Amino acid sequence: MTPPAFDPIEIQVLSGGLRSICDEMGAVLVRAAYSPNIKERHDCSTAIFDAAGELVMQAEHIPVHLGSMPAAVESVALLAGDSPDARELWIVNDPFRGGTHLPDITLVSPISLGGDLCGWTASRAHHADVGGPTPGGMPAESRTLADEGVVIEPRRVGDADLVALAGEMRRPDQRLADLRAQRAANLRGRDRIAELADRIGRERLVAGMTAVLDYAERRSRDAIAALGDGPYDATDELEAADGTPIPLRVRIEIAGDEMAIDFAGSAPQVEGNLNCPLPVTRAAALFAVRSLTDPDAPASAGAFRPVRIEAPAGSVLNARPPAAVAAGNVETSSRVADLVFAALAGVADGPAQGQGTMNNLTLSGRSGGEEFTYYETIGGGQGACPGADGPSAVHVAMSNTLNTPIESLEQDLPVRITELAVRRGSGGAGTRRGGDGVVRAFEALAPMRFTLITERRSRGPRGRAGGGDGAPGVNTLNGRPLAAKCEGELEPGDVLRIETPGGGGLGSGPAGG
Repeated sequence: MTPPAFDPIEIQVLSGGLRSICDEMGAVLVRAAYSPNIKERHDCSTAIFDAAGELVMQAEHIPVHLGSMPAAVESVALLAGDSPDARELWIVNDPFRGGTHLPDITLVSPISLGGDLCGWTASRAHHADVGGPTPGGMPAESRTLADEGVVIEPRRVGDADLVALAGEMRRPDQRLADLRAQRAANLRGRDRIAELADRIGRERLVAGMTAVLDYAERRSRDAIAALGDGPYDATDELEAADGTPIPLRVRIEIAGDEMAIDFAGSAPQVEGNLNCPLPVTRAAALFAVRSLTDPDAPASAGAFRPVRIEAPAGSVLNARPPAAVAAGNVETSSRVADLVFAALAGVADGPAQGQGTMNNLTLSGRSGGEEFTYYETIGGGQGACPGADGPSAVHVAMSNTLNTPIESLEQDLPVRITELAVRRGSGGAGTRRGGDGVVRAFEALAPMRFTLITERRSRGPRGRAGGGDGAPGVNTLNGRPLAAKCEGELEPGDVLRIETPGGGGLGSGPAGG
């Protein structure tokens, strides 16, 4: 039977409807969650997939979550078969089975209409703890995955399973509340899809999902073809915990309307935790490609069909178990986006480098007789674009979160924020200036432990086309310099101060208005 045809207006209407469902799923998750990392910072993502596990639509949440989530849904789909029970709930965080790093836990639910599988809803959230030896699951010095927390291979779970799983983590009451919030988000998406099917029919809904994917592919191919053929190269490096540079390399080949991205020449996987599973590398590369080609195309797998991504097995960008990966998801992914932006900057009129780090901070200890674990990322400067200065004090590239409001932070934790300010003058000079970073200082009011995982401390983000580099970041404890990646103890009165990098400037002329 020939599937029903869709005209351009119908595709736009359906895309908007699917997008609104993803947005509503995200709103349910944020409002129902307990931990500040989800309810305040919105460190979570939601999406809809077709029956084969192909991404149909996503909310504009966290790029590193969304670009890698298809691998998680595909791993679930392979295990669930063609006729999963509509009441099933699946869970996974294993970075080598579709996850990113262990604190990012993904819940996947089937969408069954009339007894037939027609898709999946999925949510991913960064949990404030995931068990293991280090509170928060973001150790600065982990060497294997087992050092980073509880590993969850894809499996079915009921409420009793969620209770048991939360019991393996710190503050199980909070972890369970956040997991149940994810489940509620998935169910809201499933219900809204069912309502949409009631209005337009199941067959037309399924055909419409395919039409959205095909439409996004056509737009992506047109945008890639407009860039022009040729190889485009870029190199960069990460900062290992001991300061040793870790080289990264990319070559991008464009032939007509197809693009091949090859990270051959990048460093072998390392003993530390800057390693990336391939889905994380893929997420970062695709984010940059979408930003530079057609960011208004439907946010679906169709837009990425013309793009092939490869990285050598066993490299830092395609790590193999049991590699530690806690920082790969946050820091290495940021550098992969930088690489792709740099390689295509000349033909796609791309930006200078942004801060290139998420400035990850974890605090843990006891307060009022209860254990606490807190995690956040801190914004910085974005690189300048040809048509505008870079924004200041924003979460750049693979992060798309908010900062935790001071009121919430000081209410929940024994800390005082002694300074929160724009780091004036940290953006690179140029015809278009890079955005400025952030200064955020924490005074401990009780004994606690901290972990920092940061980048761009040795060298600031590079300017482009003659623009100046952004200032590198600085970490200090009571005025004494700290390494980019470190762990330590805070006593009452100690002040941990984080100054985040500014973005690179663009152009060598006088600053524009």
